[in-house]
Amino acid sequence: MSWQGCEEPTCTEQGSALATRIESRAKDLGGFSVRRVLPAAARRHVGPFVFFDQMGPADFGPGQGIEVRPHPHIGLATLTYLFEGEILHQDSLGYRQAIRPGAVNLMTAGRGIVHSERTDPALRRSGQRLHGIQSWMALPDALADCDPAFVHHPADSLPRVDRDGARITLVAGSAFGERSPVETASPTLYLDIALEPGARLAVPDARERGLFVAEGRVRVEGDAPLAEGTMGVLGTGANVTLEALVASRVILIGGEPVGPRELWWNFVARDPARIARARDDWRAGRFAMVPGDDEFIPLPEA
Repeated sequence: MSWQGCEEPTCTEQGSALATRIESRAKDLGGFSVRRVLPAAARRHVGPFVFFDQMGPADFGPGQGIEVRPHPHIGLATLTYLFEGEILHQDSLGYRQAIRPGAVNLMTAGRGIVHSERTDPALRRSGQRLHGIQSWMALPDALADCDPAFVHHPADSLPRVDRDGARITLVAGSAFGERSPVETASPTLYLDIALEPGARLAVPDARERGLFVAEGRVRVEGDAPLAEGTMGVLGTGANVTLEALVASRVILIGGEPVGPRELWWNFVARDPARIARARDDWRAGRFAMVPGDDEFIPLPEA
């Protein structure tokens, strides 16, 4: 999804298990609401994740839907994961893929890719409720200019683990003796955790970890509760237990950071000169476009 600029989320430094608490900032994208978590003023990334939005929940009536026109990316991989609804992905490699709840669309931009995200016309006629997570992972230096690629993983291909009131889906990485089939460019952890009220779960380890409360209210060790729409970034090496105060859904992201990155619009790179080149290429029409789609999002003025 194209980065439609909004104010950065606010952060509060914490002690004990939580190193940072990030309060997301809501933004209306023309009738479609997102909660932006990353990047934040005091926390630019968690592991390889440099961008994290909660999309919705949003209710679209008959005749309504999302229309994110073709736009470019470089230097990152996008991971789209839905709780409800459907998004139709189309890209410059020729892929056309509907993403539905529990499935994973992983698009590696590398040296450059263009894609659109829309509501399928048939689904638009009936309307839908849409809710999910859009995240970007910065690519490591060796792969920053790799060939673009796209992989779709259906929901039934992802491992699921039950633990005393917790149901965990392994979106990426390894945990609880299972491994996701989603192959990422650097060590990554991404879990979808559904918790019954009162359930407790030991949080798997990773170099960096962030817990985002998509629904409900949780607590980490003795810290103040994390409310819906908040991410708690854990201290390095902290052994922590997550407790659900009510029925909750938590997304755990993390992994190895890939080093400093510049973000501008939909471009991620270590060197600002690489972003400047991508700007010039988009302005001059040098990116490959989505087959059969003449629309595009113009380069922002700022």
